[in-house]
Amino acid sequence: MISIFQAVVIGLVQGFTELFPVSSLGHSVLVPQLLGWHIGQNSSYFLTFLVATHLATAIVLFVFFWKDWVKILRGLGRSIASRSIQDDAYAKLGWLLVVATIPAGALGLALEKPLRQAFASGKIAAAFLIVNGLILFAAERLRKQSARGRRRETAQQSDENLTRLGFGEAVGIGTAQAAALIPGISRSGSSMAAGMRAGLNHEDAARFSFLLATPVIGAAAFLKLPELFKPSAAPMRSAILAGALCAAVTAFLSVRFLVKYFQTNTLAPFAKYCFFGGIIFLGCLTLK
Repeated sequence: MISIFQAVVIGLVQGFTELFPVSSLGHSVLVPQLLGWHIGQNSSYFLTFLVATHLATAIVLFVFFWKDWVKILRGLGRSIASRSIQDDAYAKLGWLLVVATIPAGALGLALEKPLRQAFASGKIAAAFLIVNGLILFAAERLRKQSARGRRRETAQQSDENLTRLGFGEAVGIGTAQAAALIPGISRSGSSMAAGMRAGLNHEDAARFSFLLATPVIGAAAFLKLPELFKPSAAPMRSAILAGALCAAVTAFLSVRFLVKYFQTNTLAPFAKYCFFGGIIFLGCLTLK
């Protein structure tokens, strides 16, 4: 079982790494193994714990972008009533998110369990963290070649930039986000990379990634919510609550920081951390 102290540490790490483009699942595998904790990362109780921390993150994202979601949901309602998204930015943004959610959700349901069982190894997570760093480096290189890769000037321009995405590009971003099922590959990093490849700047790519993550993470956690109320989860409920609260706090701090960070900064520091950190983690685990 997970102790409360272990739950707090993993919850804090999960909340940060879920939104930073450095792979929360990879760190959930790496941190316990680097610290020598034998907590059975393929066991049902550990997956139940992760469900709680992911649900907390999704709730934080929804609350943080509450005003955006009100506009998006109203836009979806208008589009259904009028059967049109013409000249309605939030209606189109809503349907872009719906379309992008489909591949992420479908692949998640189909592949989550086998991928977690196949890749729940610290060495494999470290290796894919290196790959994640290379993906982020490549995204930066592609951004410099993008005609639309300019920083936005106003909030209205940001909305216009997002609605310039095509539905095919939205599917591509959603599919890229599903790569986060592999420990070491970042959900936000892969979707931001796909968004930047489609021509978005850092800030807009991050915003679309966070908006997309809300239904994807939330739906996955909601489907597994009954696991939290099974009798087998009773001995862990204190640890689960502690981990979820810690994940919520660090997720809030992370999204508030990153929204401002990507107004003027790039993915380069995260790419360097993933690449060199992955090499160091792989070396440490090999020498243990």
